[in-house]
Amino acid sequence: MLSAPEIKKLEETANNIREDIIKMLVEAGSGHSAGPLGMEDIFTALYFQILNIDPKNPNMPDRDRLVLSNGHICPVLYATMAHRGFFPISELNSLRKLGSRLQGHPHREALLGLETTSGPLGSGLSQACGMALAGRLDNAKWRVYALLSDGEHDEGNTWEAIMFAGKYKLHNLTALVDRNNIQIDGFTEDVMPLDDLKKKYEAFNWHVLEIDGHNIQAIIDAFGEAETIFERPTVIIAHTIPGKGVDFMEGHFEWHGSPPGTIQPVGAPAKGQQAKIALAELRTLGGKIKSEHE
Repeated sequence: MLSAPEIKKLEETANNIREDIIKMLVEAGSGHSAGPLGMEDIFTALYFQILNIDPKNPNMPDRDRLVLSNGHICPVLYATMAHRGFFPISELNSLRKLGSRLQGHPHREALLGLETTSGPLGSGLSQACGMALAGRLDNAKWRVYALLSDGEHDEGNTWEAIMFAGKYKLHNLTALVDRNNIQIDGFTEDVMPLDDLKKKYEAFNWHVLEIDGHNIQAIIDAFGEAETIFERPTVIIAHTIPGKGVDFMEGHFEWHGSPPGTIQPVGAPAKGQQAKIALAELRTLGGKIKSEHE
């Protein structure tokens, strides 16, 4: 159990990284907003508390492996890695630019610290299963963490991997589903209903946990519990708010694949004001604290 000051520090780190996500998306003029903002608390918990990693030695043999299946939310991965020390924070401004190491979907050979190349949805859990099985055969101590979107559960490949992991009892594998209820065409339950995800995973021999994906202590506790399960893989269904921290984005599927300044859904500010308003809300936690920029 972390102390209140330790939790607050992680929450502040997550919020600072959200600001950089907005800045890098605006600089790129393209990319995904909703998912990265919604997943930042989870990435902060992973990179600053849970994963056995070393930014100075990113290829150390006993490192934990993180597989980002829904690669389109890579701004949250890049921004968190930069704040963790894998590369300079200033490089975030190169997102999606020609020659950049930070492409619109992660490319493993472009940046140390990336475990997979991701893009086609539905592939990540299969990759993670292969890693977990290899690790178990080698009696390795490292663990595999697979991060999935809820929308990619529309893909058959995802369910093949779920069956595989259950059959082979890959206890060194922890998957986390970003249950934000949106995908690019609308709400998940309208496009292709997914619930009850918990019962579906349990049917394939998974240990299932459900958490508030913005509660840092709950996130850490869930990953900790997963390490105590030795007879099956664990999946954490994390309920998150897409666009977390930016009022006009929260819960709106239109921001799935668009950065501030590129669209104007009903109720959103004028395009030219969106980035400024988003950063102001993040800096003041929605007006709860006074901005140092005022």
